[in-house]
Amino acid sequence: MEAATDWTETPRPTFSELVSAFATIGVLSFGGPAAQIGLMHRIAVDEKRWISEERFLHALNYCMLLPGPEAQQLATYIGWLLHGVRGGMVAGLLFVLPGLAVIVGLSAAYALYQETTWLAGLFFGLKAAVLAIVVEAVIRIGRRALKNRFHRLVALVAFLSLFLFSVPFPLVVLIAGLAGFLVARAGPAVPASITEALMSEERRMPAGGFLSGRSLLVLLFWVAVWQAPLLLLSTGVLGGAFSDVFAFFSKMALVTFGGAYAVLAYVAQVAVGTHHWLNPGEMLDGLALAETTPGPLVLVLSFVGFLAGYRDPGMVGAVPGGVLGALLTAWATFVPSFIWIFAGAPHIERLRGNRPLTGALSAITAAVVGVILNLAVWFALHVLFAEVRHFVFWRGFGGEGLGGAPGAFSVSISLPDVTTLDPAAFAISLLSAILIFRFRFGIGRVLLVAAALGLALRFFIS
Repeated sequence: MEAATDWTETPRPTFSELVSAFATIGVLSFGGPAAQIGLMHRIAVDEKRWISEERFLHALNYCMLLPGPEAQQLATYIGWLLHGVRGGMVAGLLFVLPGLAVIVGLSAAYALYQETTWLAGLFFGLKAAVLAIVVEAVIRIGRRALKNRFHRLVALVAFLSLFLFSVPFPLVVLIAGLAGFLVARAGPAVPASITEALMSEERRMPAGGFLSGRSLLVLLFWVAVWQAPLLLLSTGVLGGAFSDVFAFFSKMALVTFGGAYAVLAYVAQVAVGTHHWLNPGEMLDGLALAETTPGPLVLVLSFVGFLAGYRDPGMVGAVPGGVLGALLTAWATFVPSFIWIFAGAPHIERLRGNRPLTGALSAITAAVVGVILNLAVWFALHVLFAEVRHFVFWRGFGGEGLGGAPGAFSVSISLPDVTTLDPAAFAISLLSAILIFRFRFGIGRVLLVAAALGLALRFFIS
């Protein structure tokens, strides 16, 4: 099916169609933000043709500037575009809830039995397939976002900044946006045909857009919703670690630029060294759980919240305390995403015809292609090889990151030990790529085939 060239050609979906689509996305959203963004692009732009390529990238650019899980924010933005606030609520929640349910269940199993080796067999094939999905997302989004030599240069610089020099993600995005702003400002005017197309799409926006006066009320309302659990926690009735958990992860929600990897080292430091919610090494176990379940990778924070509530449950008991800790963490982490979209997206939509802003956001999209490529390389190294070595030429200012990786502003390179290549993972990834690129299989079918092969291989090997 060819991508639509004009978004107005396809009617807006019914609310039930929106619910069905994002329920599917929520269940199949394995592989971190690269695969999740690619999955949403395939469904919303290529298959359903609900929104145009330009509008998808415009929304993605805005979400990449925000703290928190950009994929969930993008889902919320798309839902808001199609069905207003209720569409954004449903899309954002359905993107998170399946993964949250799985991570809470796995966290309980981990806390009770301290055993996760069975997960390797269960998700081995899925992780190998996700590698092919991520590569396909890089190619598809890159082909459409890198429109000229400047955009290709921005993507290359972004990739090298992250892969070789460990430049913080927010700095990469800000520099790309500034460069795009300056280039667009010095360039030719936006053609009238493009301006007319933007105005045509503007007429399809949800009715009742926020006025500037109402934006403040929207912001205050959602902040109140976000911090509502404090009404109960501040009474001290529950006891335990819950107040500290909610306060800490509320702060994290405001500074989590660049996704889960950008904050895991700090979260681990505070959770282990200050609050003693979990032991050294358990954060990596939680990361492994989050990497093999659907939903945002930042759900690993709910694993931390579960262990905190499980080990210091106050009056509610160990397992219920763990569940409550995980839910409070998820609430503190994900509700701000609705704040940024519902309060900010209406204004971002109205600025779509602004040439310097469009130039800045298109450059950010180009940088995001480099970011996704970096994630794809990182994912490939850790899926296909048992051992990856970090060669550090200059340590930088940030010390060591998670798992011994170099900190910010280091000069380093990660290379695999080729003798540790996993033939089974390579075979499943290759087969998944053939199914996607040659036979045009959907994501769900590819994941089912890969999961079955992974389970079969692990069963026979063991």
